[in-house]
Amino acid sequence: RVQLVESGGGSVQAGGSLRLSCAASGYTYSSYCMGWFRQAPGKEREGVAAIDSDGRTRYRDSVKGRFTISKDNAKNTLYLQMNSLKPEDTAMYYCALEGVCLWLEDYGYNYWGQGTQVTVSS
Repeated sequence: RVQLVESGGGSVQAGGSLRLSCAASGYTYSSYCMGWFRQAPGKEREGVAAIDSDGRTRYRDSVKGRFTISKDNAKNTLYLQMNSLKPEDTAMYYCALEGVCLWLEDYGYNYWGQGTQVTVSS
């Protein structure tokens, strides 16, 4: 079965950086999409960044230029490098995987990790 395990969250001050990791196992898709999503208390879950099996990427506007999504196929690991963090980036961050790429639409993903908390203080 597909398993996704996130790590790397934590507490940082505004302007700081974090790198999230998502270790994936159990999937056999030759083509796929992996994404990072986040959900803050009282808010809907939103797509942050996504990458497909060909390495194409998409980002939500508010993180462009600050966040970078990447993957290491040899390690089956997805990353999210987050720089210049802002208090509004505070949320639980989840990685997700699906065989069909709907990019930042969360309804397009069936496999989800348990999440890792990111807290940015001003």
